[in-house]
Amino acid sequence: MGHAGMAATVVRYLRSAGAPASAAPESVDALPRPALRAVGRDERAPVGPAEFRAVLGRFASGVTVITAPPGEGEDGPAGFACQSFASLSLDPPLVTFMVARTSTTWPRIARAGVFCVNILGAEQGALCRAFAVSGADKFAGVGHRPAPVTGSPQLDDVPAWIDCRIQAVHTGGDHLIVVGRVTAMGADGEGDPLLFHQGRFGRFTT
Repeated sequence: MGHAGMAATVVRYLRSAGAPASAAPESVDALPRPALRAVGRDERAPVGPAEFRAVLGRFASGVTVITAPPGEGEDGPAGFACQSFASLSLDPPLVTFMVARTSTTWPRIARAGVFCVNILGAEQGALCRAFAVSGADKFAGVGHRPAPVTGSPQLDDVPAWIDCRIQAVHTGGDHLIVVGRVTAMGADGEGDPLLFHQGRFGRFTT
């Protein structure tokens, strides 16, 4: 999909995000599954994927699960494990996460126009793995309740959660940069956060 196609897709995402909760959002086409290239076929990438992953893997991050309520005709809610999450703006309150353009979960979140960021605790590595599996029933046996504003799944026992509406979507190579406007949030749990570093889960030690 070229830049023009991506731009049109983003417009549809934003229309969905701006629709009232009672209105059915405009349908969003699924993103293409073939291999995507952000570098021209005649252009050599400055670094290879293996080197990129090895170096960036030195950066420790927190771990979240991004969730959204089911859309019309869908059997259940959507969700995926995400470590590329960050705060973005204090005024207005904005957060951001990145998702692969080939993700099959993202179009469902885009159609909903809303999402909840569930920040995982140090003991929730298994929960993260469950939401990292493609094609499975990720919510099987997972307790959750509707977030107060958007109705997105707020997972049980997470240390903190952030309820959002989609504010903007930007392209970033083979990923999309999703900006969410915070509508509600809370820090209900205690304990250390779940950390991810060099392909492994970890936690703070003192």
